[in-house]
Amino acid sequence: MQECGDPSRPSPSPSPSPSPSPLPLRRAVPGRSPRPPRPAAPGKERGSPRTGGSGTGTGSDARGAPGLCPHGHAVSQLHIQFQGGFSSRLCTLEGCRTGEELVKISELYPQDSHAMQRFQVQETVLDKLKITFGSSTDFFGRVVVYHLGVLGERL
Repeated sequence: MQECGDPSRPSPSPSPSPSPSPLPLRRAVPGRSPRPPRPAAPGKERGSPRTGGSGTGTGSDARGAPGLCPHGHAVSQLHIQFQGGFSSRLCTLEGCRTGEELVKISELYPQDSHAMQRFQVQETVLDKLKITFGSSTDFFGRVVVYHLGVLGERL
């Protein structure tokens, strides 16, 4: 009888031992040494800031596709929804026009909540926007974003 799990997998055979262990034990394979831990990828060290960028013009989106809007935007609001327990305590917004250096626009302090949070930002005309999630509420520094909306007007 299958209680949970994948129905296509056969259920494990009952253990002949009188007191089965609640967790499966890993057995050492003769001639094999345990696998060493993998080093962290660059920029993924524990506690390092996470960055999400939204580029218009010559930038690219998360899939690597070129930016779709070659004109500026007047950004006025940021809407963000985190997974509760995996939110950022500090969000820094930086932006610039094409050919200029990034300038800090605003620092936002979201709550550790699953609710949609809305922030008014100083209306700024931008071609590129960089969002940095500075510190996480999660022990391992993870940040999970369910919804991110940048609102404003197209120029």
